[in-house]
Amino acid sequence: MAGLANPASVPLAWWQGCKGTSLAEARPKRSGELTRAIREIRIANSERVDAAADVNSTEQARLEMLAEALEGVTAELPPGHDQLLSGLLPGNPPRFRVDATSFVVMGRDKRQYQFLKDTRLGRTTLAESADVDVIADIVTRYVAERIVERDQAIEGDRLAQPMHRKSAVPTDPAARQSVEIPLTVFGGLCFGMGLLAGTLLIAGFVWLTAG
Repeated sequence: MAGLANPASVPLAWWQGCKGTSLAEARPKRSGELTRAIREIRIANSERVDAAADVNSTEQARLEMLAEALEGVTAELPPGHDQLLSGLLPGNPPRFRVDATSFVVMGRDKRQYQFLKDTRLGRTTLAESADVDVIADIVTRYVAERIVERDQAIEGDRLAQPMHRKSAVPTDPAARQSVEIPLTVFGGLCFGMGLLAGTLLIAGFVWLTAG
């Protein structure tokens, strides 16, 4: 093209200066970019926190429905069973505590109730349902079983204590006599051995004196 100068005829210093100026002008300016990026990240984090808070609120609301369904059962608990149905515990996730090892949480879909129990072999699922009444009935049955088991254990301990005391002291005359006879023989044997030892000591003392 006739209107353009031949690059070879242009001084090198002038060409390099024009080239450097064009690159600097083409380079994007970063002033304020970091502030904008930080603001965008904070907004995204805030939206995630709000979403997690909404999920947590939904789980807690459903567990509160379970607590309301079990209010009558809680009111009927016998004395001494305060460790059962201790209520809704906040957290992530929130849970409804049934006893020391079992609780109810919401499933991954946030609609299914999961009745879980921690054992020595790990965590196991006792029941799972989206119906709050079904889970309430299962929890009620579980609580009843725990009450019966505890009462039976207490009763067994109470009955075992008198039996242990009776086994220590025989009440049957024949059995008591069988215990007393060996004791009498042992006492007589000890007395005879003591008498013999005393006689030997006296005899030895007399012999030494006479000598």
